[in-house]
This record gives sequence, C-alpha cells and structure tokens, in this order.
Amino acid sequence: MERAETMTLAIFDLDNTLLAGDSDYLWGQFLVERGLVDRETYDRANKDFYARYKAGTLDIHEFLRFSLKPLTEHPAEELHQLRAEFVDSHIRPIVTRAALALVEEHKRRSHRTLIITATNRFITAPIAELFEVDALLATTPELKDGRYTGEVIDTPTFREGKVEALNQWLDAQTKPVDRTWFYSDSLNDLPLLERVDRPVAVDPDDTLQETARERGWPLLSLRGAAITDLLTGEPRAFPPVPD
Repeated sequence: MERAETMTLAIFDLDNTLLAGDSDYLWGQFLVERGLVDRETYDRANKDFYARYKAGTLDIHEFLRFSLKPLTEHPAEELHQLRAEFVDSHIRPIVTRAALALVEEHKRRSHRTLIITATNRFITAPIAELFEVDALLATTPELKDGRYTGEVIDTPTFREGKVEALNQWLDAQTKPVDRTWFYSDSLNDLPLLERVDRPVAVDPDDTLQETARERGWPLLSLRGAAITDLLTGEPRAFPPVPD
C-alpha cells in the first residue's frame, strides 16, 4: 500500500516572535500619534492591556471591544489607507533578517508555513504578506456594508483559541500533517506549544523561558541578522532541532 502524501507544517506566532515588537500595541500607538483617538485615555488603556497580555491575565474579549472600536468609526477604505502607512512606518522596521531567513528556510524545505496570531486580521493580513507565508490564522473582525462592526467572527485566536483554529484549519487541508513546528515568545501560547511536535521558544518572556529550559525546548533569538541561540549567544544554524 502506498503511503499517503503528507505535509510538514511550520507555525509562527507573530508579535514579539517574527516581529521585534507587538503590532497590536503599535497600531494603538499609531492611532494616538495620528490623533484618531483620545491620546491620554487610549494610550493609558492600550498600555494597561499590553501589560495584562504579558502577565498572562488578559481578557481577550474585553481587549477586543477596546481595540476594534476605532475600526467602527471610519470607512474601511480610509482604514486601509491608514494601515498601509502604519505597516511602512511601524512594522517594516521591526521585521528582522533572521525572522525572514527562518521562514524562508522552512519554505525552501517545502514545509507549509502558517502564521497564527491573536492580533486581528485587519492589522496582520498585510504583515503576513511581508513574510510570504502560505496561510494566516488571526482573530477576524466582522465587516458589514463596508464598515467594521466591532464584533469578531468565530473564536478569537488566543491561547486555547489558537489550538481550536489550527484544528479547524487542519481539518480543511487535503494532506495530513506528519510533523509540526511552532515558534513563539509568549506564555499565552503554551497550549499550542504543548500540542506540536517541535516547540521552539523565540525571545521568550520569563515564564516561557523557564518552561523551555525545564522541558529542553530550543531557545532562539530572531532579533538580529542571524538566528541566535539564547543560551550561548552564538549564531545557530537552521534547523534548531532535527527535522
């Protein structure tokens, strides 16, 4: 009997993993800079939500009500023009050569590449295009009659929601997966890191770094021109674990 054709899947978190910064937080800063939201109240709330995210205490639904509200106040066409400016001014400078090289190496090995992020699709769709990945799974804002409603479609891709979204995506594929990688910086991604075959901690927060050390997961940095081993500070050839 012939063996069924399979695929190897490389999954990447986006913020503070492939990007040397957080696109959701930076979008909020961009709105403040452009005077599209109240500077004092919005900036304070944006920083508070970001602190809760890093602490692992974020209520994703409360945050989405906050972060999607500005989208409801402008036509989609105007927002898309603002988004293009945002990507050029705030995102391109935090795309590192090492992150691009890591994605490209997976593609060179004929691995399917997938970004999965809690940050909403409005922000992340053009960023995923910068990395030329095969697919993007992201929290999806609802759009009706050319305007965003402030609601989301389906489960937000956050914590266990990433696992749920990935399972649904895998069910829709024509080939079964034989090996999965997942690169992430955040304790919030432990549910998915624990599910994949090859978990990799990238520029991790303190909790994830401790967990990775205890479990023997690779610890990498993508903040420069080359993939770096965080334990030694030395450049590390791809792949960080046997493929």
